[in-house]
Amino acid sequence: MMPNDQLPVPEAAVAKELGLLPEEYASICEILGRAPNFTELSIFSVMWSEHCSYKNSIRWLKTLPRSGAKMLVEAGEENAGLIDIGDGLACAFKIESHNHPSAIEPYQGAATGVGGIHRDIFTMGARPIAALNSLRFGNINNKHTRHLVRGVVKGIGDYGNCFGVPTVGGEVYFEDCYQTNPLVNAMSVGIVETGKTVSAIAIGVGNPVYIVGSATGKDGIHGASFASADLHDESHEDLPSVQVGDPFQEKLLLEASLEAIATGAIVGMQDMGAAGITCSTSEMSAKGEHGMRIQLDKVPTRQENMKGWEILLSESQERMLVVVEKGREKDIEAVFEKWDLHAVVIGEVTDTGILEYYMGEELIARVPADCLVLGGGAPVYEREYSEPEYYKALQKVDTSALPLPQDWKAIATKLATHPSIASKRWVYTQYDSMVGIRNASTNKPTDAPIVRLTGSNKGLAVSVDCNARYVYADPYVGAMIAVSEAARNIVCSGGEPAAITNCLNFGNPYNPEVYWQFVQAIKGMGAACAAFDTPVTGGNVSFYNQNGNEAVYPTPTIGMVGVVEQMERVTGIGFQAEGDVILLLGVATDDIHSSQYLQIAHDIKVSAAPYFNLDEELKLQHAVRELIKKKLVHSAHDVSDGGLFITLLEKAMVAGMGYEIETDSSLRKDAFLFGEGQGRVVLTCKSSATADIEEICSIHGIPLNVLGSVGGQHMIIDGEDLGTVEQFRSKYDNALQKHMDQELELVS
Repeated sequence: MMPNDQLPVPEAAVAKELGLLPEEYASICEILGRAPNFTELSIFSVMWSEHCSYKNSIRWLKTLPRSGAKMLVEAGEENAGLIDIGDGLACAFKIESHNHPSAIEPYQGAATGVGGIHRDIFTMGARPIAALNSLRFGNINNKHTRHLVRGVVKGIGDYGNCFGVPTVGGEVYFEDCYQTNPLVNAMSVGIVETGKTVSAIAIGVGNPVYIVGSATGKDGIHGASFASADLHDESHEDLPSVQVGDPFQEKLLLEASLEAIATGAIVGMQDMGAAGITCSTSEMSAKGEHGMRIQLDKVPTRQENMKGWEILLSESQERMLVVVEKGREKDIEAVFEKWDLHAVVIGEVTDTGILEYYMGEELIARVPADCLVLGGGAPVYEREYSEPEYYKALQKVDTSALPLPQDWKAIATKLATHPSIASKRWVYTQYDSMVGIRNASTNKPTDAPIVRLTGSNKGLAVSVDCNARYVYADPYVGAMIAVSEAARNIVCSGGEPAAITNCLNFGNPYNPEVYWQFVQAIKGMGAACAAFDTPVTGGNVSFYNQNGNEAVYPTPTIGMVGVVEQMERVTGIGFQAEGDVILLLGVATDDIHSSQYLQIAHDIKVSAAPYFNLDEELKLQHAVRELIKKKLVHSAHDVSDGGLFITLLEKAMVAGMGYEIETDSSLRKDAFLFGEGQGRVVLTCKSSATADIEEICSIHGIPLNVLGSVGGQHMIIDGEDLGTVEQFRSKYDNALQKHMDQELELVS
């Protein structure tokens, strides 16, 4: 039977308005054997959008390493990645973007991003135990930027705090290129007993299909299409595409879902994220090689007289699609009734492979499930790409003749108070980092936050990392650096890197130069992941992050999880004892490329990527891992943004201990102190341990430089007193707050 529709059959022009290419419209007609009606065309428009189908990226994503000893499911198989962490436990984790919604409505955009990523974790049967985020904004001196910062941070804080999962870490950067298009990437980490997960699948003819959780409204309609187009001056008119979240409802849904899974009556479950009912019904059916008959008029709605296509495409939050074993309906309904949540049968599984959507007796859409999804009939493209003109120009930037600073303290102060480097206290004090009992980094700051595993002596080290300036300067090297820094942070904290998830934020893929950035970043990421044996478990691609012709810096955010085999190995960043020796491990160079110092002191925003050597990075991390395992070090902190000086400052501020060091006279002093060359770690140890450390570093082929010692309250470099730790702490801690309070200062 051909579906009817109250709207006229659309032409190709209407398909174009919905974001479909002419050739895609022709393909739809061929698949159906007829012209689609409006509802069907809307279904294809969201499922074949970049956001859902990855049609412009999947060709390259498949080149990433996706298997490893700890992997329990490969990338794309489930809602999130899943790795074996031993002791009968598995870790489910994933990172995703909510960039476009946050640019239009920052509070709800960020809040629903947090809610959505947590649902991806607990629909697999895992309990979320930690959240992280990676945020990018424009110039902080811009009033609109501060509006976005306030909204995004409050949205993340309010949702996460109410939901009851600690936000344990993250990063915040400010660059002009994100002025119109901020990036809001949210990560969730959960724990589940191995063998007790549930799949996002629909099998078993006659099994009932439930919608559970919140009622369906008109918020978020065509949200997937909204995320698959450039932002523009009129994007605020797309505000209805932004969803509205309810963290209290999500908490109920979490507990109900885990309890329902424990009954054994659930066949499959999937979050209703992008494209709502359309996405969950099609992906679950395609995975199980089954079909569904869905009665949309049975879906609980918040508004009266919602049309069938509105119900299908709504991205209302806190909803799940659940396939239940026939005959076990009362078991599941009792659980959701206990938690005061909707659990309504809206259809059943069929053996046709076809999705049939009804409103009452009227068939409004009939589409093969497999043709809609990634890996099935969704289109796959490999776009043209070409090296940007700027790339070669950046490689030619010569920094060797730049003059040295006349006032080292002034430069150090500017670095310490730069909004991308200064303390993010203003941000993280709005997050509940201590809810529950798992966060082990609250009183002992570590490079990567540490999360305890209840009932075990193990922990998880988790990290999000990406310096987008490096990736813009050289996407291949910059992406390798992002993976390497995430791994370095985990190793310095006492962990063993296990696997990554990624959130790939780029501009318009139809721009050959943007697509070149994407391809090169994928290649670099793949090379680094292969070297560290950290396979990619999945993630998210976010294209179209630009306004007009200006794209954001390519920002492939890396979320990494590592295993701390024994909690006694957890190593903090801070100085521990007066008289401890300060050691610099790794190759120090004259490199100041793409550093914050280069921008602050010489007004050069970006040049070539900073010094990086993957083989040296691997040797360094192996050495640090061995030193921590043998309990030879008191603290460890990697050198990254702001260079060695910021590393030392952050180590000093933990306990208010000062230091005295000497720089390497064979190198430029500014490069030694402020350069951001990679592959370096600062350790402290007892003086009696230095010989053993030197021997191990020699075995691994790692250079070691004895910088000086811990002591007093002042920071002394080459005999010059830069001031006390507390003087710098005051400036470092309050810099971001001062920026955010600019309007208040004007009023007063």
